[in-house]
Amino acid sequence: MSKVAVIVTNDVEDVEFTSPVKALKAAGHDITVIENKAGNKIAGKHGLKLVADKDIDDVSAADFDALLIPGGFSPDQLRADKRFVDFVRDFLLTNKHVFAICHGPQLFIQTGLTSALKLTAYTTVRPDLYYAGAQVFDKSVVVDKKHKLVTSRTPDDLSDFNREIVSALK
Repeated sequence: MSKVAVIVTNDVEDVEFTSPVKALKAAGHDITVIENKAGNKIAGKHGLKLVADKDIDDVSAADFDALLIPGGFSPDQLRADKRFVDFVRDFLLTNKHVFAICHGPQLFIQTGLTSALKLTAYTTVRPDLYYAGAQVFDKSVVVDKKHKLVTSRTPDDLSDFNREIVSALK
């Protein structure tokens, strides 16, 4: 069983949280929802209601085996907070599994590590990643084995994304 951190805040794309979390839990993995403060109520774009398990100040990449970054407007808000950027950077630098969908890969730009990555993202995010130096693909799922990174574009890609993230943690 792996311990998976999920960083999220308001306006997350509901299904990009619920679907991967369901797949990971079904495979026996432990999920921890992380936001600004433990106990905070988080509202998804379409009515999802979550409660943060942990405060970003109380966790480190060393506490987890993998990181999930759902899309929606959540990643754009999180990338403005250095604590979340540093958390993502630590996962990438320690070569731990990172899973991001839709707008989730936006966080990689702020880490300064984008140029080493192969990935995909939502249509409007792909050019930003390209200009930041990443190798960007327009595929349902991209697995960068060197960096233990799995990325997808949209909710339409969730079946491929979920298959690959569960496989990565076997």
